[in-house]
Amino acid sequence: MTSTATRRVSRPRADALRNRERIVNAAREMFTEFGPDVPFGDVARRAGVGNATLYRHFPDRLALVHEVVLSVVSRTTERAVEAAAEESDAFQALRRFAHAAADERIGALCPMLSGAFDEDHPELLAERARLEEAVQALFDRAQTAGRLRTDVAVGDLMIALSQLTRPLPGSACPSFDRFVHRHLQLFLDGLETPARSPLPGTPATLEDLRREP
Repeated sequence: MTSTATRRVSRPRADALRNRERIVNAAREMFTEFGPDVPFGDVARRAGVGNATLYRHFPDRLALVHEVVLSVVSRTTERAVEAAAEESDAFQALRRFAHAAADERIGALCPMLSGAFDEDHPELLAERARLEEAVQALFDRAQTAGRLRTDVAVGDLMIALSQLTRPLPGSACPSFDRFVHRHLQLFLDGLETPARSPLPGTPATLEDLRREP
């Protein structure tokens, strides 16, 4: 009986997994370009699948937005882990992560985290904890090496990344993307020691970012 039941539980087919990945990738691109209200039909066309396939994987917009947010946070975490493992210079590891996180356009998540979106979903909380741990490790390593000024915290970097990679409203800045890495580099130069000037206020911590406004 158990063996029969076990045989009946089948894993998703490879083509189904590929379609799901294509949908999430297409949705991530389009949410970044046009916001989270982009029509499902447009997402399906960019993914190269039919509407029925999209709805089979994601029955409503909230399900798709959840998966996109989870995907971006997970990919950003991997960029932090890779930078830590592959860069011997502590500040270069932090710099590499920051530019990779900008490419993931994490600031584009902000408009999605509203309304009925469940920010406290266990999957998302676990992935966010992984990201925070990985970035904190990069910060700690750079500060221990004396490469990163001591009057900053992880929240300062995450706020900068969010602001620099958030799409601007309207169409006044169609070439906005080409300035992201340039301005991020200016910000990163300001994080290195020796500091040129004291900073006003206090460092932005991860706890500050979690606090209700």
